[in-house]
Amino acid sequence: MKLKTLITLFILSSIPLLAQNTIEKKNKIKTLKDNYIAEELHLTAEESEKFWPIYNQYSDKQFELQHVKMKQLMAKLQDDATKKMNEKEASSLLSQLEHIEDDLYQNKKKLNADLKSILNDSQIIKLKKTEDDFNRKLLKQYHNKKSK
Repeated sequence: MKLKTLITLFILSSIPLLAQNTIEKKNKIKTLKDNYIAEELHLTAEESEKFWPIYNQYSDKQFELQHVKMKQLMAKLQDDATKKMNEKEASSLLSQLEHIEDDLYQNKKKLNADLKSILNDSQIIKLKKTEDDFNRKLLKQYHNKKSK
């Protein structure tokens, strides 16, 4: 319980990360998230040894899809781009968006399938909840920092 409190306090004190560059920020958040997940899942040494390479590969792919490919795609929608877009361009953009969203879904499905050989279903569900909880805390900190 004390470790959980320390991790939470560490997360809360990490708001200044937002001013650092993206790579440093990504690495710091990843470390915090990994520690949070490790604390919540209570993985054995054997489970941990198998879990982290799979989870890290998944996480890197998700980051690439969400923060690189999606960002590039959304950059095309800046300002009045949608007003000037013809139907063919809109169709192409929509297709690309659907492809990225499908890749995100397929990556998550692959994670679940790969983890089934290491964790039981309850642990996989707990991982999902832990990720959501971490993201909610991080977003809350971000909003609290912005409102100050």
